[in-house]
Amino acid sequence: MPNLGLASGGKASFTEVVFDMPHRIPGSKTGSNSRHLSGKPIQYYRPRGSAEVQHLVDEGFQAFNAGRLSEACHVFSDKMLSPAHDTTIGLTIAGAMTPAGLGGCVIELMERGFVDFVISTGANLYHDLHYALNFTLHRGSPFLDDVELYEDEVIRIYDVLFPANVLLETDAYVRDFLLRSNLNRPISSADFHYRLGLDLLERNPDCVNYSVVAKAASLGVPLYTSSPGDSSIGMNIAYHALIEEGGFSIDPNQDVNEVCAIILAAEKNGCLILGGGSPKNFYLQGQPTLWEVYGIQKGGNDYFIQITTDQAVWGGLSGATPGEAVSWGKINPNVLSDTVVVYSDSTIAFPLFCEYAISAKPEHRDRKALVHERTALVAELKRQALAIRKSKGT
Repeated sequence: MPNLGLASGGKASFTEVVFDMPHRIPGSKTGSNSRHLSGKPIQYYRPRGSAEVQHLVDEGFQAFNAGRLSEACHVFSDKMLSPAHDTTIGLTIAGAMTPAGLGGCVIELMERGFVDFVISTGANLYHDLHYALNFTLHRGSPFLDDVELYEDEVIRIYDVLFPANVLLETDAYVRDFLLRSNLNRPISSADFHYRLGLDLLERNPDCVNYSVVAKAASLGVPLYTSSPGDSSIGMNIAYHALIEEGGFSIDPNQDVNEVCAIILAAEKNGCLILGGGSPKNFYLQGQPTLWEVYGIQKGGNDYFIQITTDQAVWGGLSGATPGEAVSWGKINPNVLSDTVVVYSDSTIAFPLFCEYAISAKPEHRDRKALVHERTALVAELKRQALAIRKSKGT
């Protein structure tokens, strides 16, 4: 296993290890993959608030999806971030946003108090660990020979390239963390990612500036994943369960109840959805869980912003509109004017959206640090649910 300690300069240090990759052609051990990795390193982009972008959005984005992006920027900045509304804002992330360097936008929103909790694919959080552990992802081309990449042990995510060893050493870190943590009971994914983030910070304090997982832990922002087994983190947890025979697991029941409890406690609820998929549904199902299962009438979300390339005509959740969500009790029917769908690539629209929000609202919002409130919030959810059950005599 690689040495996962700190170097003298405070950076995570990894002893070079040659891994035999099962079922792979070995390839050259002398660095032949370097021919594919000459592109610039991908770094997390941190928006700072651009007056030029704000002017462009306000004056130039007037119609079609440019107009929808302008509308989304105003709903977020003027309403969701307004102190008078005290909106609890959930961010959902699908699509390869962290490999593309957009984890920096998430970090900036969390730091400014613009996002109170996150529901992400596990893959985005796993690839975020590469940055935290000081590995390098490179800009590349989507038109390379994938058989050649396979033979040279290079991984491709569209036009993002990195050595296969990055996966192996990140996996080794996750398994090492699981052993050292001595976890032997089911916990929520927010609890797991909080502990993982604290471990990253202990090993490399500087990564708070370039890791979503580390920054969330430092700020008390809960990070949930809607399908824990559907990522390399989940794969390594499965390995740990089988080989180490411990009692640790990610408990989806705790995730469902914690997210419902956060939604229930909010004065107003608002979501910013990147892509769609399972994270989108996991957030939006919170309202039906409250009224349909627990019998608690919350009334639906007050604000809804989605950036997606999907459409309703294909029947999938990613393309489902906020109007359709009204029929499920997911969206308050009285606030459809505060719901916006921007049909655009998130890697284009999201950085512009963040630049606008920071320019329009340069002051920080009070952080809710919900990761520390989860136990109390779930207890209140249970209290209300039991009271309703008692009132019905069931």
